[in-house]
Amino acid sequence: MGWLFVLVAASCEIGGVVGLRLYSQSKKMWQLAMYMGGFGLSFFFLYQSFNYLQLSIAYVIWIGIGTVGAVVVNILFFGEAKNKMRLVSMAAIIVGLIGLKAMA
Repeated sequence: MGWLFVLVAASCEIGGVVGLRLYSQSKKMWQLAMYMGGFGLSFFFLYQSFNYLQLSIAYVIWIGIGTVGAVVVNILFFGEAKNKMRLVSMAAIIVGLIGLKAMA
């Protein structure tokens, strides 16, 4: 159950990042709601995951998924640069997450 909470929290964080990006371009209420709601729900679900998982593991996985997810969404939908170094860096984050989980 804890992993489900972390995945939902990371997904909400990505939604919050998209809302922030949209809100920074044009100030509409639905974009503000997406931004604030995404991050608010993200923290709520992350907090719930602490009932099942160690804080250090849940937090790191949440940050990693959120970071890689935000970069991927910005590359796919907002035209940010997709170059070899960014892809290598995202792969390094993923390998690091797997390593931290394996050592827990």
